[in-house]
Amino acid sequence: MKKINLAAVPATEARSPKGRFRVYNQDILTAMRQTNGDRLGGLPFPFEVKLIRLPPRAANGPYRSHSARWVFYQIITGRGQVRTPAGTTDLREGDCIMHPPGEAHQLLNTGAVDLLCHFITDNPASDACYFPDSNKWSLPGHAKPVRVQPTELYDGEE
Repeated sequence: MKKINLAAVPATEARSPKGRFRVYNQDILTAMRQTNGDRLGGLPFPFEVKLIRLPPRAANGPYRSHSARWVFYQIITGRGQVRTPAGTTDLREGDCIMHPPGEAHQLLNTGAVDLLCHFITDNPASDACYFPDSNKWSLPGHAKPVRVQPTELYDGEE
């Protein structure tokens, strides 16, 4: 068994240069691995669990979809919205939302206080992430997102 208390999990800030995207993450499993020893031999966990906090008027990151990853959020405190291809939906304490692979999503804090939620996701071996607003891809093995240009199937093959 592995055990940790949230008070022992450091919060790290992820922030875009202009501050539109801003989130504080407590990466529970990474802290658990560091505190209790790594019995997986450095292998990634099959899932991720984080406690995230969004300040007022912040988004958790760019609007995006994953090719293989399922994403689950449980709203603990605060109010906000989730953006999907169907539009925006209001969120409040107790709401739980899940996004299957291929469904674009983004969390927004529309309230006056911090939005606090659990983030749980599987951790597929190969997951590409698409950003529809900017037409970029984050690909496994690439440090920075890329833009893909349409081409013919046999272009450059013969």
